[in-house]
Amino acid sequence: MNRGYVLKLALVWVAIFVVLAITFRLLEFDLPFMLNWTGFLFKGIGYTILVSAISILFSVLLALIGALARLSKNPIANGLSTFYVSFIRGTPQLVQVYMIYLGLPQVGQSLEALGAPGWLADLFVLPAIPSGILALSINYGAYMTETFRAGIQSIHEGQREAALSLGMTQGQCMRRIILPQALRIVIPPVGNDFIAMLKDSSLVSLMGVMELTWRATKVGRRYFRSLELLSVAAIFYWIMTIILQTVQGRVEERLGRGRKR
Repeated sequence: MNRGYVLKLALVWVAIFVVLAITFRLLEFDLPFMLNWTGFLFKGIGYTILVSAISILFSVLLALIGALARLSKNPIANGLSTFYVSFIRGTPQLVQVYMIYLGLPQVGQSLEALGAPGWLADLFVLPAIPSGILALSINYGAYMTETFRAGIQSIHEGQREAALSLGMTQGQCMRRIILPQALRIVIPPVGNDFIAMLKDSSLVSLMGVMELTWRATKVGRRYFRSLELLSVAAIFYWIMTIILQTVQGRVEERLGRGRKR
């Protein structure tokens, strides 16, 4: 990349920030107010990262199970996995969040009315954070199932046949030969899903979780300064995304060197 191009690119970015600064000035943004509440919003980042990190772990587990089921010749496993992927990908994520947070307690109540013990009914009443984690995990697990399935199918069939000819079982072949290679292929798209999940975690604010978006909207509505605080929240999300993209780039570069060797 030549220096002239870099200079022009830097000038474009400077121009963008100048336009934004002028826009903020024309809209009469209250900068002292924004700085005063920045610390309060910053405390919500912990909830955002917590929900996203736990959700991506469960999503990967669901995706791996779903992908193996999709590739299975067992009609029950294949049918259940296909229905799971089709239903979750075919319904809005917000509806899924509400179904888990508001719908599951109704299921527990119905079971109790049918004579089920109280402790069983209580299992269906989830607090806000576990409900959000469950909703995000189920949603992203469905999308990532197709990613894992494609990664597994990308491994040449000859490697499976060679492993079986050496006396390995199907399970050993999958664990020792197929999955280690497939995981290296799916790590980059999983990184993209984690970045997307970091932003979609804002949906848990609808359940009262005091994460970044909840704090911005709560204080913004109180003082009729929503635009200012939502802008601060957007900057925080942007910074977190840049950090994750940098980490993802380093991981992909490392995996690329490994494949070249």
